[in-house]
Amino acid sequence: MKAVITMAGEGSRLLPVTKGLRKEMLPLFYRGKGGVPVLAPVAHLVVNSLHAAGVSNVTMVVGNDAASILRYFTEDGNLLDRHAHHQDRLVETLALYDLLSQMHFSWVIQSSPAGFGDALLRSSAAVGEHPFLLHAADALLMERTTGRALSAMSHLLFQKKASAVLFVRKVRDPRRYGVVEGVPDGRWDGYRSLQVTGMEEKPTQPRSSWAATAMYAFSPEIFDILRELRQKDPQTELEVTNGIEGLIERGRKVYALISRPSEERWLSVGSPEGYFRGLHYSYRAAMRAPPAKGKATAVRAPPSGSSGTPPRRRRSSSAPS
Repeated sequence: MKAVITMAGEGSRLLPVTKGLRKEMLPLFYRGKGGVPVLAPVAHLVVNSLHAAGVSNVTMVVGNDAASILRYFTEDGNLLDRHAHHQDRLVETLALYDLLSQMHFSWVIQSSPAGFGDALLRSSAAVGEHPFLLHAADALLMERTTGRALSAMSHLLFQKKASAVLFVRKVRDPRRYGVVEGVPDGRWDGYRSLQVTGMEEKPTQPRSSWAATAMYAFSPEIFDILRELRQKDPQTELEVTNGIEGLIERGRKVYALISRPSEERWLSVGSPEGYFRGLHYSYRAAMRAPPAKGKATAVRAPPSGSSGTPPRRRRSSSAPS
């Protein structure tokens, strides 16, 4: 399974800290191998979730200031040598490097912010004609079983031959989000599901309380729609919501899985308040969670030409170009 991670936004709501540190590299807590809370960048935890869901090929869409991100997701032998006398301090770093050894990374630059949809469109050559997962790197679904929701979304995309699967949560003020309309469609892998009939970005009069999270599963058709929209209007910010609206207008199957507050929490670090809540919740979760015993059941793409799965034990990091 392939995935796209976007991390090209400027993080202006978090200035001045984001002048020197990208928001996707802000740390949250997770429970480490020793059973104690450990800090790791949000982007690292997103990669963990995607890997647990069966992803082995990741395209990262980054801005011009991607050097720190590239360094973080590249094994540093010198670091290991310098701290070889403190092996206890390297446990989580070695776990990260083991994770990276099982994945292939490529890098695409979005030189200036032009919308979430524009960032996604720039990954089209790397993704090719494959179904894929999309995840922003400044937010994370913290779950009891890492990767479970992404696995369920992938499974639904393949089994129902859908063009898109969203992950939504109920919010008090939907005007701040991409709002989803839909009709109940039973249950899927333990989640309530919706058949999506409409979506609107930050409406003044929302028609529902279902807000989309920055976590999706798509067929490659989304690129065709985003490309057409960009050609019609090269200047306006292009949003993923615009592409989903296009899929619905074409009569394609679009579904949503509904978050379960008792099982998981969506954490976003895009604002000071959101980051504070994320730190607080992730620390409490790391303190009370039992040590991880495994990961979600990975969903493998069918062996057809349109959904092949890359080999797992492979790693290369193509520098941004």
